[in-house]
Amino acid sequence: MSFSDELRQENAQDWQACVDHRFVREIFTGTVPPEMMRRYLAQDYQFIDGFVALLGMAIATADRFDSRIRFAQFAAMITSDENTYFQRAFVALDVPEAERAHPVLTAPTTGFQALMRDAAASRDYASCLAVLTVAEWLYLSWADRPSEELPPDFVHAEWITLHNNDGFRSFVIWLRSELDRIGAAGDAVRRADAAAFFRRAVTLERAFFDHIYE
Repeated sequence: MSFSDELRQENAQDWQACVDHRFVREIFTGTVPPEMMRRYLAQDYQFIDGFVALLGMAIATADRFDSRIRFAQFAAMITSDENTYFQRAFVALDVPEAERAHPVLTAPTTGFQALMRDAAASRDYASCLAVLTVAEWLYLSWADRPSEELPPDFVHAEWITLHNNDGFRSFVIWLRSELDRIGAAGDAVRRADAAAFFRRAVTLERAFFDHIYE
């Protein structure tokens, strides 16, 4: 079994709870209430700065130039296509500027921000990869449903297609292979550190989905 599959299996309960979450069901049917979608996106937007910083540390600590290029290309997508989606969605949902820039942060949001800072501060490529892999693979896992029709509202539909298109799918496959490669070559301590970051990330992803409805 690959390292990434092993980590997902160890966290199967929380992982599957995210994939089958009420939020996922409702976004595919286009029935996430507007106030819930505003809350979700305003909180999620607070991750971009830390996420890009984590990508930067992955670039800095990667052991291959090709890996640096791949992360740099992905960072460009996050700061262009995804950031543009947020701005358009905020306008459509009538989210005030103050709520976009400085919302009251919830516990799962501050937890995930701390997780990304900790992974970056580790200066360890495997630990950075573990958090990035959860963040992207888990979203592909819930969004990649080819038999499902897209909802009519772009706020719902584009959040899905940002996470199930061919380019994103290819990046997730590469991320997993990179984590598998580093995990296979790493010592027991390094694998354990990566596993701890992976577990923490999955737990926080579930908490983030749950808190939207609280």
